[in-house]
Amino acid sequence: MTDPETYYADLADEYLAREDVAPGRSLQSRTLTVAGKIFAFLKSGRLVVKVPAARAAELVAGGAEPFSSGGRVTREWVAIEDPPAWAAAMAEAYEYATGSTRP
Repeated sequence: MTDPETYYADLADEYLAREDVAPGRSLQSRTLTVAGKIFAFLKSGRLVVKVPAARAAELVAGGAEPFSSGGRVTREWVAIEDPPAWAAAMAEAYEYATGSTRP
């Protein structure tokens, strides 16, 4: 496994090849956006994704961490430390942001 920055960059490149995904910048991080909505970014070596609140709770129960911004814990954002889980989590976040079930 490569370092988190490189692994994230490789995953991000796959999404940036889609015409509806654009790079962005927020919270001092490079983000992935679709339709102006952020769905994923790398923060402190962890992938941060936005998924439905119920799914976020499941991911937290499985070892992800709730993501906090400005001292406020968010219901739909989670930080995942385990890179092997990143591809699936990023796909879920993309689907949530677009409302699709794209393969």
